[in-house]
Amino acid sequence: MASYFENGDDTLVPDALRGFARAHADLLTLDPGHSFLLARDPAPTRRVGLLSGGGSGHEPLHAGYVGRGMLDVACPGLVFASPHNRQVYEGSLAAARSEGVLHIVKNYTGDRINFGIAAERLAHRGVPCARVLVDDDLATDSEDIAAGRRGTGGTVLIEKILGAAADTGLGLHELQELGTRLAASCRTLAVASAAHTAPTTGRPAFLLDPEELEYGVGIHGERAPKTIPRGPLGPLVERMVLALLDALSPARDSSVIALVNGLGAVTPLELYAVHAELGGLLDDRGIELARSLVGEYITSLDMRGFSITLLAADHQILRLYDAPVMTAALHW
Repeated sequence: MASYFENGDDTLVPDALRGFARAHADLLTLDPGHSFLLARDPAPTRRVGLLSGGGSGHEPLHAGYVGRGMLDVACPGLVFASPHNRQVYEGSLAAARSEGVLHIVKNYTGDRINFGIAAERLAHRGVPCARVLVDDDLATDSEDIAAGRRGTGGTVLIEKILGAAADTGLGLHELQELGTRLAASCRTLAVASAAHTAPTTGRPAFLLDPEELEYGVGIHGERAPKTIPRGPLGPLVERMVLALLDALSPARDSSVIALVNGLGAVTPLELYAVHAELGGLLDDRGIELARSLVGEYITSLDMRGFSITLLAADHQILRLYDAPVMTAALHW
């Protein structure tokens, strides 16, 4: 019996894209031939188009961030699978402006390969293209992992800030430099008490005992480096936040933007409790919690877990973060 409400394993993503495009027809359109979503009303001041993408199952990422002030195009792949390089290529042609297109890529092997092939094809066609690689997952920060840190929650914040920067008319390499700096200033940690349900089997991707917690889980159900005993929320959040601060080393009186993100099956009640613990920890260390997002912004189907992302932010970054945005999932 299917675990998800769907017509079939191979139809859920295209059906969802059609539904998403119809629900948000004022913001975007769907190219059904190449399966990418294109913003209807991007800022005319842009000289560079912004494109991102990756596997489906992380909604509202990626489609939810197409619109004014963020992405020009999103290329969703199948569930937990990279978009095809043809999607990225065609989407890039639709997104490109006078100075080309910037790819915002989460650090996964399939994404790197397919975005890379698309970039080569764009170069042959004479379309300037550059890449910002998002690799914020602290759980994979190890010399033993050749692929490097995974890209996770920081993607949302980086796409928001780069979108505002693109609206100011920055050029391709200026945006790439800013995005690279943002990625270096951002780290995320995720935990889960239960895995997502695998669409192909209808079963949990992995099993945990009720008293266990996966510490450092990935957004595709990758097991964490360690399974720890489950305990009260306060010590867990403290452990996560101290690890993030140790990696970022923000100075006292500096500012951070925080994302407290649900992975698909955690209630808002719990997420705000996480945020309360986070805020108190930062207050105690003299670090300003300058801006916050709390909710589901990058999920892992129905995984019961949450992630915390911290992004070190100066006045320029906060100004760009505060700039108006109008997408299906983010708007102010």
